[in-house]
Order: sequence, then structure tokens, then C-alpha cells
Amino acid sequence: MEQFWADTVLPTLCEYIRIPNQSPGFDPDWESNGLLDQAVELVERWVRACAVPGLDIEVLRLPGRTPLLLLEWSGDTERTVLLYGHVDKQPPFEGWDPGLDPYIPVVRGDRLYGRGSADDGYAVFAIVAAMAYMAEHRIPRPRCLALIEACEESGSGDLAAYVEVLRHRIGSPELVVALDSGCGDYERLWITVSLRGLVNGLLTVAVLREGIHSGAGSGVVPSSFRVARQLLSRVEDERTGAITLAGLCPPIPDERRREAEEMAAIVGRKFLEGIPFLPGVRAVSEDVVELLLNRTWRPQLEVTGGAGLPAPRAAGNVLRPFTQLKLSLRLPPGVDGEVAAQELKRVLEQDPPYGAQVSFEQVEAASGWNAPVLAPPLRESLRRASEQYFGAPPCFLGEGGTIPFMAMLGRMFPRAQFLVTGVLGPHSNAHGPNEFLHLPTARRISAVLVDVLGLLGTQSLHT
Repeated sequence: MEQFWADTVLPTLCEYIRIPNQSPGFDPDWESNGLLDQAVELVERWVRACAVPGLDIEVLRLPGRTPLLLLEWSGDTERTVLLYGHVDKQPPFEGWDPGLDPYIPVVRGDRLYGRGSADDGYAVFAIVAAMAYMAEHRIPRPRCLALIEACEESGSGDLAAYVEVLRHRIGSPELVVALDSGCGDYERLWITVSLRGLVNGLLTVAVLREGIHSGAGSGVVPSSFRVARQLLSRVEDERTGAITLAGLCPPIPDERRREAEEMAAIVGRKFLEGIPFLPGVRAVSEDVVELLLNRTWRPQLEVTGGAGLPAPRAAGNVLRPFTQLKLSLRLPPGVDGEVAAQELKRVLEQDPPYGAQVSFEQVEAASGWNAPVLAPPLRESLRRASEQYFGAPPCFLGEGGTIPFMAMLGRMFPRAQFLVTGVLGPHSNAHGPNEFLHLPTARRISAVLVDVLGLLGTQSLHT
């Protein structure tokens, strides 16, 4: 596996990093500039060149939607495994270290730097590496379908349409494998057991038709910023950050709390090392377990953008006519994103202070996901694989981010088992500067896939 990654995977993965194929939510001209198509075509050529026996690949293109790569691998059994990855990327972001660049691959030690290396370019390569090994060594295998999309960083808005088209080919998978998650360290296999949901929207507070001199209006006209601040206090306790809407705060399952305690015992304060705090700034709690639960099972609000606020250099003594804030509300697993968005709209818009014109416009809503209990054969296979390839038993963690398609697939395939894992560990910085792929972890995940697919090649998880 190490040789395959060094000789076959790494050169093409570096080519992939060089393509600035941002997700369509960040690149409105993606259809005309062809960058997403370029990335898809690169992967398609590489898969065909690997010539894995029994592996077919095709590119699907629905009108007006990003392309989808479909890998279909015939099996020795009718049992089906559905695998997932994506090739679209986040924007480059600023602040890359000297000698690093989002679109220039750089290998330093065990790390491959470049945008999309870990999120999530490596996934399709890890999948095919496992298939190539199994074919070479004639390991019995299940039927495998891999969906590699090009819209994940924009909310996977195109994936449902493709899954509907492919529904008859997918059938009823026994296992769904997604390689787009994180890890607490690079020393063991980390299995994601929950994901938060998300509501994004624009809160607008308007009080005037136009700005006026603050000397003439302040104390008479209500400040749009102050009104916005009052409205946010309906949702969040500004002293603690706790969300005060009861419907968005379900109880945390005992099993997930135990898993957070186990993770805290393993990573300890290292959990905070990947966060670039300024000197003197502390986390919101000294209790690592509570921090982990905050990040995975409690709703959290952030103001991620604003309008109606001039840059300080251009700001005069003017009473501004409006304030607009972009809100990002992370939701616990099990909370319906659409229901949460409607509740947020109701609470923010009702009975506005001073009769101000208030609106909340939903931009995005996605539900979280809570994994079903692992079947004993799968749990045992993962334990053995983690100990063999990582030298330590696996660990289970909740993720604070959102993978919208997971909730969708959970609803579509209620009898399926789920294996969600990934390479986004400490300092990997998927959406920020200096994103890197930890190459040993990627190789080991390929090896874990061999074991898991081999398990489904010989037995059902339902027995």
C-alpha cells in the first residue's frame, strides 16, 4: 500500500492540488471556466489508468448541475457497499506560511500541503488503492459503488438528484463508507458517530430610508445594531454562548457522552493545540469533556459576516439605516434543519423592538446525523484493523461540522451500517491556510478499507 501511494497516487494527487476548482458556491463561473470538470477528468483518467479488474467508471452530468464520478466495482456477492468522497474545494484563504501555496503541492515529511489534499481529494485515491490491493490479492469483495461529487463544500445541493437517478443501481447497501471526516490524532483510527446540522441566514434590521447625522438622530432613532443585538439575545445567552431555544437543545445520549469522555482521556489538552488562540485567550471551559460536547452535541451561534457597516476608515458620524448580519447556527444531531430555520425566523421576527423592520432570510438548512449502533462483526473488524495498521484501538468521536448528505443517506437507507472516517486531524486546517494531508493516515485508511470490504465479501452485517 505504501508503494502504491508513493508511485501511483501521490503524483496525480499533486496534479489535483494544482487545479483551483472551487466549489460552485464560491465560484459562480464554474460551468464556463471548466475547473471542476478538469478535476473530475483528471481523476477519471487516473482511475482508468489503474485498470483495476472489474472496476468501471463514468462521469454523470445532469443539466445545470456539477458532474458526478461514479465508480462501480463488481463483487463476489450481491451485498453492496456505497462509498463517498468529493473533489470540489474551499477557497484558497489567506495566511499560508512562506513556501506554501494553496495550489502548489509541497511534501514536508509525512505531510502533503495544498488545498483539497485532505478535504477531500485523497478519498477517491484511498478507495481505488484498496480496490487495487484486493484485486491483486484476490480477496473476496462485495459489490461497491463510489459516488465522488463536486458540490460538497456548497452543501451537496446536487447529490440528491444524482442519488435519485442512481437509486435502482445503488439498491439497498449494507454499509455506507464516507471518507470526509476528522480524526483526533494520527495515532489511531477515528470513527465519526455524529455530525451537527446547520442553519445559515441573513438577519436584517432596518430603521431609516437613509443614513443621517448621528448628532441629529442618536437618542431619537433606535440603533439598528442595538436592535440586532437585542434580537440575538432571544436566541443566545451572550455571557455563556448557550442557545436558549429549548427545541434546539435535545438531551445528549449517554453513549455519546461516554465517547466524549473516552476521547478526552486520550487527547486531553492536545484537543486545543490546533486552535490558533491569541496570547491570553482561553477556551470557554477548562473541562475538555464539556468542550467536546459543546462542539458536537450543543447548538452554537456565530455571526460570520455583516453588511451596512462601513470599514472603520470610511465610517463617519452617521446613524446607519440598517444592519445586516449573516448568522451560522450549528445544530445538534437529531434536530431538523428546516424546522430549526423556521423557529429561528419566528423568534427573530416577532414583535420587533421599536417597530423596526426585521427579516430573517434562510440561506441554508441541513440536519445533523447520529450513527446507528455498529453491528458486532463490523465493530470487531474495525478494532482489528485499527490495532494492526495504527497500533492502537479505534476511537469514536462526534464532529462539529455538517456533511449534509449523511442525514439524507441515513433516511434513504435506514438498515445500512455507516463507517465515517477521515484524515482531518490536528493542524490539518481544511478550510484555512496550510491545509495538509497526513500521508501515513491516508495509507492506513486504505488498508482499513481492505479489511472492511473483505468482511462484506464473506458475510452479511445483518446476521
